[in-house]
Amino acid sequence: MPVRKSVNLFILTAVGVVLAWWWLGAPVSMPPSPLAAGQKLHCVSYAPFHGTQTPLDPATRIPPAQIEADLAQLAGMTDCIRTYSVHLGLDHVPQAARKYGLGVMLGLWLSSHPDRNEFQISRGIELARQFPDVIRAVVVGNEALLRGEISPSALAEILRRVRAQVDRPVTYADVWEFWLRYRDLGSAVDFVTIHILPYWEDDPIPAERAADHVASIRRRVAAEFPGKEIMIGETGWPSAGRMREGALPSPVNQARVLHDVLARAKRDDFQVNVIEAYDQPWKRYLEGTVGGHWGLLDDAKRSAKFRWGEPVSNHPHWPWQALAGVALAGLVFAAAWRAQRLRAAVSPPAEPNPYTIGVMAFSGGVLVGWSFENALLESFGSGGQLRSAALLTLAIGSPLLCAAAVGANVSLPSFDRVLAAPRDRVRDPLRLALGLMQILGCLLAVQSALVLVFDPRYRDFAYAPLTAAAIPFLLLRFRAGPPNGSRAPAETVAAVVLVACAAFIVVNETFANWQALWHSAALLALALSLVRARAGQD
Repeated sequence: MPVRKSVNLFILTAVGVVLAWWWLGAPVSMPPSPLAAGQKLHCVSYAPFHGTQTPLDPATRIPPAQIEADLAQLAGMTDCIRTYSVHLGLDHVPQAARKYGLGVMLGLWLSSHPDRNEFQISRGIELARQFPDVIRAVVVGNEALLRGEISPSALAEILRRVRAQVDRPVTYADVWEFWLRYRDLGSAVDFVTIHILPYWEDDPIPAERAADHVASIRRRVAAEFPGKEIMIGETGWPSAGRMREGALPSPVNQARVLHDVLARAKRDDFQVNVIEAYDQPWKRYLEGTVGGHWGLLDDAKRSAKFRWGEPVSNHPHWPWQALAGVALAGLVFAAAWRAQRLRAAVSPPAEPNPYTIGVMAFSGGVLVGWSFENALLESFGSGGQLRSAALLTLAIGSPLLCAAAVGANVSLPSFDRVLAAPRDRVRDPLRLALGLMQILGCLLAVQSALVLVFDPRYRDFAYAPLTAAAIPFLLLRFRAGPPNGSRAPAETVAAVVLVACAAFIVVNETFANWQALWHSAALLALALSLVRARAGQD
């Protein structure tokens, strides 16, 4: 491969990578701010947990100073916060809220444990009496009916008990369907608090239709509870995580949905509590990546994800991602050139197709930044971090090794040649590394495919790193020409599994989910590269 031609092709590839990332990172315009000058949000859900703190650990205690620091920041953006419990240190919230001029919708967490419920009720009543100037309402229970942890009759009895002992309005909060299912609860509350989360609906609602959906559901519930105020206790949109049909979590869609919903609330004169103030990483244990990214502010830096009325980018750090992509593209060309020179020292070189190298460099250059970004978002817990590290290794190593294989004019070995006993194992270090990388890709692809079939609700789509591996492996397989000999059994079985899973994923996730379609296409590409393998190939 002539040096001048390689340099020219690299420059063209680098320009393509930068342009691709410029397009991906371009800020998207937002509508005018739904808030008037100086106006704050009506209310925002607040959970005080930072980093690894979690309410799932009963030993957790949130320091008062941490709560006060949060509320000092939130006082600049809202007039009210909604809490969900009065244990783990959250009973300090009303006192801190008074200090910063915030109202509180005080939440009492009800569960299937009567003793814990009794603590929540008694402590909640005590706080409502102690801070009547701060507490605007008492929210007795949050989605306890949805979780099946309490009966409607027991809930109604608790609501009446609390109403009789506090002079603040009392309500219960749950998804809107459960209010329609248990209409008799309306007589036990002062107002009805419904949750409308378009992303989580049984039939997910795309971001562009979220505001219409919220307004429509609110009207429907209001018609069933005449004379009762209907408050939207939770609505919002996640900034990261897996798609559900056409509902895409992203920074742009989060900003767009909140702009639209608040504008609609102003137009139709109803109150909205936004979920939520800060990202809550602990929710990822329960809901995957998407569960930890509903905040208006991120967890690590406590900084706003967007500003009202200003453009928003889905990839605000795209220049760095483009730079990483250009660097990888350069390494891909260098790997091919170096391997060709080393091969020429021992045998007559075969001129590699520079455009094959260019495709590997471009696809890897675009996808490595995306893979790294998703790895940071999706790494949670030791298992998640290990998986993300493996996917990054795949995204970076595959184009490098495949480019070197093209330069050295060598082919992919079959799995049995890589995993054989030492005397039968492939001896070429490049081919051995290449085979190990393909095995890693196969394992990760099969794992991701199977979980998306058997446990898909909270699973992310690894479309970027799998595609970064699938393209160079597929190019390398086809470069070797038509396969000869018997099919490799391990590769064939893996290919069948990937094809079957890809078909199921597309049907299950629907054609509206481009993440699922892309992920499935990557699985099919990997399957095609595997099915061309031949047993004992050397």
